[in-house]
Amino acid sequence: MKSLQDPKKLEKVASFYEMNTKANQDYIEFWKEHTLFHWDFWVGLIFIIAPVIFWIKFRKKESSNRLLFVGFFVLIITSYFDFIGVQFGKWYYTGKVLPTIPSYFPWDFTIFPIFIMTLIQFKPSISPIIKGLFFASFSAFVGEPLFLWLGFYVMNDWHIYYSFPIYFVIYLLAHKMSTVNNFEPIK
Repeated sequence: MKSLQDPKKLEKVASFYEMNTKANQDYIEFWKEHTLFHWDFWVGLIFIIAPVIFWIKFRKKESSNRLLFVGFFVLIITSYFDFIGVQFGKWYYTGKVLPTIPSYFPWDFTIFPIFIMTLIQFKPSISPIIKGLFFASFSAFVGEPLFLWLGFYVMNDWHIYYSFPIYFVIYLLAHKMSTVNNFEPIK
């Protein structure tokens, strides 16, 4: 079937995708040899499993659905921002557990969501602004330097101070979502 697109445009876009596919295939081969089952792989796996075990054990079971709703929101937002940062060359990751995801899976899929879910359920009377400042400070000034030291996170055109306001806003949005009571039953 003939496309409405300009054939030269289609060829150029195809060449970009071919280069991207080749780079991904090369990275997967590199990852198999230099990361898979090495120390950084196992540490990353611990960063996935330990927060999940912690959350299962310490979550408020009666609030699980609400907390999971918030956790999935955080996962989507942090992954999206992470994808953008990697795509635009602001940072990249080494020692990844999964070579096919451009972001650092443990950070976006377990550590951030579970950290936020834990803060939301712990002492709910504390101001969300105070909790947001704590989350942003800990994530930007403890978490990121730790991952930099481990060599899992490499900044190109970024500084941890840029992360602080982003983390703060993510926490406040997540807290706001945790208070939503507008769900109607599905009929």
